[in-house]
This record gives sequence, structure tokens and C-alpha cells, in this order.
Amino acid sequence: MPRRNLTGRVVSKSGDKTVVVIVERRVIHPLYKKTIRRSKKYHAHDEENKVKVGSIVQIRECSPFSKMKTWEVIG
Repeated sequence: MPRRNLTGRVVSKSGDKTVVVIVERRVIHPLYKKTIRRSKKYHAHDEENKVKVGSIVQIRECSPFSKMKTWEVIG
């Protein structure tokens, strides 16, 4: 099974080698047919601590680093 890749914005550097990435997607409301934004936060592993808050990054699904970190920063 291939690993999923997502693109999002870094909103927090919550700890050592950990960043919080918010990923937004657009969906159509089933009744009103209006486009709305849905977002979700992911905790991702940043090995070199090089990512800054506000930057756009790609994250990839991986084996768990901890209880909440199952994603890693790839770019």
C-alpha cells in the first residue's frame, strides 16, 4: 500500500523534532452546494528541526514515531 502525501502549513513547533501541520481541503456541502473548507492538524517528525512556523511543507505517512506522530516532513 503506498504512503499518502499531504501538503500543509506549519502552525506550531510543539517540541523537539516535532511540528504541527494544518492541511486544508475543500468540499462541497451536500445540501447547499457551497464550497467549504475543512482542516485537520497532523503532528509530523522533523529530523533536522529546519522547518519554520508558517512555511508550506509536504508530509508523508510513516511508521509511528510516538503516540501522535505517524507523519514525517519530506519537503
